[in-house]
Amino acid sequence: MHSYFQILEDSDSNKRQIAPEIIWRLGSEILYYHPKSNVETFNTFADRMKNIGVMNYLKISLQHALYLLHHGMLEDANRNLSQAETWRYGEKSSSQEVLINLIQAYKGLLQYYIWSKKKMELSQLDEDDYAYNTASQNMLNHSWKTSINLCALIQIPGVWDPFVKSYVEMLEFYGDQDGAREVLTNYAYDEKFPSNPNAHIYLYNFLKREKAPREKLISVLKILYQIVPSHKLMLEFHRLLRKSENEEHHKLGLEVLFGVLDFAGCTKNITAWKYLAKYLRQTLMGSHLAWVQEEWNSRKNWWPSFHFSYFRAKSDWKEDKALACEKALVAGLLLGKDCRYFRNISKQDHQVLKKKIKQMKKSVKKYSIVNPGL
Repeated sequence: MHSYFQILEDSDSNKRQIAPEIIWRLGSEILYYHPKSNVETFNTFADRMKNIGVMNYLKISLQHALYLLHHGMLEDANRNLSQAETWRYGEKSSSQEVLINLIQAYKGLLQYYIWSKKKMELSQLDEDDYAYNTASQNMLNHSWKTSINLCALIQIPGVWDPFVKSYVEMLEFYGDQDGAREVLTNYAYDEKFPSNPNAHIYLYNFLKREKAPREKLISVLKILYQIVPSHKLMLEFHRLLRKSENEEHHKLGLEVLFGVLDFAGCTKNITAWKYLAKYLRQTLMGSHLAWVQEEWNSRKNWWPSFHFSYFRAKSDWKEDKALACEKALVAGLLLGKDCRYFRNISKQDHQVLKKKIKQMKKSVKKYSIVNPGL
């Protein structure tokens, strides 16, 4: 760091121009982790760096505020952000409009935090109490300030999850359901915004709270499925599809379950295996062999070693016998009774699971897709 300071006297103007930001970033990292560093030292460094290279002023102010927040100094952070949001430097300010909006939004988050605390206090008061009216008015004042600070930022294309969530929570609290729905719909569907799974999750949860029609919920989760097919909401998506009267939805319900279990992080999800075992059997009973074959054809070369190896059978039975039984039923339906996984589990002599294993063997014998008599 000491050596790098020489760059400020370099004859190359480009090197001198980028030096302040590098010094700020290096210095910040040193002060974050140095055992003798403290808040006062960081404050002094940040204040000095704000005056070296005006284009970094807003970035440094924001980082400074986040550092103060990390140390629980909310008032100091708020003061820092208030100073930064009034920053102007001739024509340069217009190019940093997004940063100014971001600083105002973080200030809004601080106000939201205060509002949340007041909401908690309000919930503990009697509505007939005089203190209730005072606390309610204070909340309203904070929500108004917060709305102004958050609203500008979330109009700009970007990923603004914490700001959107805070704003929507306040809109819902004051009964503005239409406003909340509009914010979330724009955040999820506006093409100018980057693809963001959370935007669809927030919209889905809001619609669910509103008890929206099943078709509407399905349409939101369908987009989430295309972005993150392994998301935990996919099992809920499957249940919605299963309850639908649309046959295409029933077919998609099977696809969703296979999609979830394509991912390593879901291999031990007993609910997913239980759903697949049950739904495979129902699908085959309903004479939809083609649906199953369509999903299985793209997986038959890698699922057996990924899910149904002899090693998997032994480890699954040891760790979770109920999971092993569900997987064995799926393995038997897809690969037949000669599948190593199915054979290993079906020969286990477990008193509690004896009936389930017997039913599993019966289902595989009758409905396996490799059964010529199907």
